[in-house]
Amino acid sequence: MTDYHVHIPYDKIGEYHEFIKKLQLNLEIYFSSKTLDSINRSDIPQLIEKLDYNPSLTVHAPFMDLSPGAVDSKVRAVTVERFSHVLDIAEDLKVKAVVFHSGYEKWKYSLRPDLWLEGSLMTWKPLLEKANDIGVRIAIENIFEDEPTNLKLLMQEMGSENFGICFDTGHFNLFSKTPMEEWLTILKSYIIELHLHDNDRTGDAHNPIGDGTFDFDILFSVLNDKNLIYTIEAHNAEDVKKSIERLRKYL
Repeated sequence: MTDYHVHIPYDKIGEYHEFIKKLQLNLEIYFSSKTLDSINRSDIPQLIEKLDYNPSLTVHAPFMDLSPGAVDSKVRAVTVERFSHVLDIAEDLKVKAVVFHSGYEKWKYSLRPDLWLEGSLMTWKPLLEKANDIGVRIAIENIFEDEPTNLKLLMQEMGSENFGICFDTGHFNLFSKTPMEEWLTILKSYIIELHLHDNDRTGDAHNPIGDGTFDFDILFSVLNDKNLIYTIEAHNAEDVKKSIERLRKYL
């Protein structure tokens, strides 16, 4: 069994089942909101049966239109409903962690991370209680952040070993204005998962490791003493294979 996970949407598992099973891949399964509308917990045993080689699993929650730090209470309520559904699925799949997007955009929140933080705490505190009850860790992924302050504030306020950071290499490379060493100095103690993909800083291309400008040497040299979940986020089989080969240099 591999030491890493590979990201795949739930509705693509059938298409790539032979490839997944041949390589005995651990998986991060993405459940979009559309998928959540079409499945229920009774569908999960069929998925477990299909993945009969007993892989390690993580889950990626939906994110389009959702806002865990929303000022509007009704938007926040819909977000919590979606996220709670994902945690139900995570319980049935016995996953190691669930990845959620941070939802922070500095212009959207008028350069006031405190507004985002206030809503975020109302979202995450009850969800963390549920995650603790089912033995699942929550990992918050950087998206549009150009520096890590808001994520550090959230981690400090939540104060739980089961609530950490998923550091996304491609999103950092595309959006950050702060050097990676500073990000890692500030967030290292909170990082529990890595999303591994690359780009040339012109778009979120999800290229294989090494097919872009992200410095993986720095990343792994700083984090080599941590026990992390490594997740490849290339978007097709050939790019997954390339990333697997290049990841072996570091693991």
